[in-house]
Amino acid sequence: MFSKEESRILRQEFWTSFGKSFPRKWILYDTKLKGFSFKFHFDTKSALVALDVEDDLEFRIKYWEKLEALKSILKDDFLPDAIFEEEYFLENHKEVSRIYVSLNEKVSIHNKNTWQVVMEFFNENMSLFEAFFEDYKDVIEG
Repeated sequence: MFSKEESRILRQEFWTSFGKSFPRKWILYDTKLKGFSFKFHFDTKSALVALDVEDDLEFRIKYWEKLEALKSILKDDFLPDAIFEEEYFLENHKEVSRIYVSLNEKVSIHNKNTWQVVMEFFNENMSLFEAFFEDYKDVIEG
């Protein structure tokens, strides 16, 4: 078990190391679309890369319908393992719509031996998510 402080330090070390290993500017929240963001998630049990559609229900429905229409393209050309969840509940119980890919290996942010595989997973899959977004942004926001 790690103390809260030890856990905080490990998390900080991971994200600093990731930034140095893959130095580039990710889109993340800078999509220019309200309530539309990309996220990295890594904790003591899992790692995933996600596209979240948040905000009010009207916006979520609008974007979700467009993403559903592009589902086969996303899965065929970019991320075959993408999971679509129209109703996804975050740890804080907030409801979002989420498309994500999860690393199917036993990983933990507290285990430095798993960091490299997570960093490579993040880099590869977020790059594919962003490429999809850049190619189809006009369709999504249209």
